[in-house]
This record gives sequence, C-alpha cells and structure tokens, in this order.
Amino acid sequence: MNDLVAKAAIDRRLAEIVQPVIEGMGFELVRIRLMGGKTSTVQIMAERPEGGIEVDDCARISIAVSAVLDVEDPIEENYTLEVSSPGIDRPLTRLKDFEAWEGYEAKVETTELIDGRRRFKGVLAGVEGDEVLLEIEEGTVGLKFDWLSDAKLVLSDELIREMLRQRKAAGVIDEDNFDKIETEPGSEED
Repeated sequence: MNDLVAKAAIDRRLAEIVQPVIEGMGFELVRIRLMGGKTSTVQIMAERPEGGIEVDDCARISIAVSAVLDVEDPIEENYTLEVSSPGIDRPLTRLKDFEAWEGYEAKVETTELIDGRRRFKGVLAGVEGDEVLLEIEEGTVGLKFDWLSDAKLVLSDELIREMLRQRKAAGVIDEDNFDKIETEPGSEED
C-alpha cells in the first residue's frame, strides 16, 4: 500500500483491517489517518470505484468498520470514527487519481528535494509509467509516484463545475426542484 493512502505505521495497520471491509461493500479506500487531539479520530475517506459516495453509504461503511475495529481493537485509547467522501479539493492518493483528474490544478509535495524544492503547484498532465506529470511554469515535470508525500486538488470554479456535472450525471442532483420554494409545510410555490 502506498503511503499516501496510509502514512504512519498505525494508519497502515488500520488500513489492513478496514480495507477488505470497505472493498467488500463495493467501495475503495482513498485515505485513512489516525488524528490526535483531546479524543483521537480515525478519519476514513472512501468512494465508489467510479467515483462519488453518498451520506448513507458513509453511514453504512461506518457501522461495518466500527464493528471490525471493535473486534480487532488496534487502538488502545478512545477514538471517534469519521467516514467521509474525499471532497472537492480531494487528496490524490493513488496513481489512478492523477489520471482521473488530468487537466485540473493540484498541489504536490515530495519527500526529497527535486531541483531544490519539495512543493509543486500546477496542472495535472497525466501519468507516464510510475511518474505523475505536472505542468508547472517551467514546463512539464515528471515526479515518481514513490517520491510523493502529499498531493491534493486545488479548489477552483472549474473543479466545482465538474463535481456538480458528475453528481447530476449520476442522478444525485435533480435540477427540476431547484426553483421550488416551500412557503408552508407541505405546500410548494413555483
């Protein structure tokens, strides 16, 4: 497993436990993190193989994952389980994410210095072998996927439009109901 999905050793252990459950339900694990704080949080991001996930799906995943974590008990202290979609300005954690979001702006960080820098911001230009291609001011740079420590899409109007288009195409958004205003409980006005 690549460390962009599960960075720390505990994250990798958690992924070993929950990934089969999530995949068995027809979803993919995008990222898992154990976050510290007053109460620790296990943060899971998941989606369908073709992209997208609904609130009810997150609830079902949460129930299934919670049960297996209770049995395996990998975390000694109390924690909160949080299951969500990757969001619009999503993390890019798998090689296929860089292909799927080609043409969109991203921020990418590397573990080592590459030409004197670790942070790159540019337009995703696809994947070539095990390299992520990024169009930056100086031209196209190829970064080996194994060199990456963090990557995410940059929130833009274009990205929001694409997400809305995908949700509409999937039948999640029904524009026919956008202009209806409820005036009293049970009545609608056009």
